[in-house]
Amino acid sequence: MKINCLIIDDEPLAINVIKNYLEPIENFEVVNTFSNPIEGLNFLKNNKVDVIFLDINMPVLDGINFIKSLDNPPILVITSAYSQFAIETYELDVLDYLVKPIEFPRLMKTLNKISKRLNNTTNNNSQETSNAESPFIFVKIDKKRMKKIFFNEILVIESLKDYLKINTLTGKYIIHSTLSDFTDLLPERNFLRIHRSYTIAIDKIDAVEGNSIEIEGLRYVIGRSYIDHVKQRILNSSI
Repeated sequence: MKINCLIIDDEPLAINVIKNYLEPIENFEVVNTFSNPIEGLNFLKNNKVDVIFLDINMPVLDGINFIKSLDNPPILVITSAYSQFAIETYELDVLDYLVKPIEFPRLMKTLNKISKRLNNTTNNNSQETSNAESPFIFVKIDKKRMKKIFFNEILVIESLKDYLKINTLTGKYIIHSTLSDFTDLLPERNFLRIHRSYTIAIDKIDAVEGNSIEIEGLRYVIGRSYIDHVKQRILNSSI
């Protein structure tokens, strides 16, 4: 699924930063850019987009009033040099607020949020979802390479201090992230935090014994503070 993006910012350099970040990323496509928000509104009258990256401080029409003028807005991501507008924009159902200068790792978190919301919308509107439409997440595994990982391939995510090891059916990947941040990007119905160091895929559990869970022949301890929640999610469904 192509995710069509529109960038509106009165600074050409700011437009180019986001455009260059998105260019190598599969599934995200910049369909147009505007330095004049009025031209952006005119474009939206006849063209549908999935996401708008929108600046706040612009001449003629600022970002907040731009949003208020939309009858059926797509996903909205604010890109601003000023953080003080964040609360006001979140009341307008903005998905994320990026403060300039925007770093690539921070943008990736936003892109994963976008993918998650669009996938959830697709699943809610469909009775069945084919394998080709399986939800996924992009992770940065080196300086230049983004890896698409399908949620249904993930086994266990393990915390390694400031890094994570993502164990999947097809390989293992090390990324720079916290377990809390990464877990928040996963579909809650499919994944479960069982320890301060582990998040597991519920459908990949082979067995539960005592205070541990077995997946692919390996045992993972359930943390003491997580036991009640784990039992509620898993053990109450047992027979």
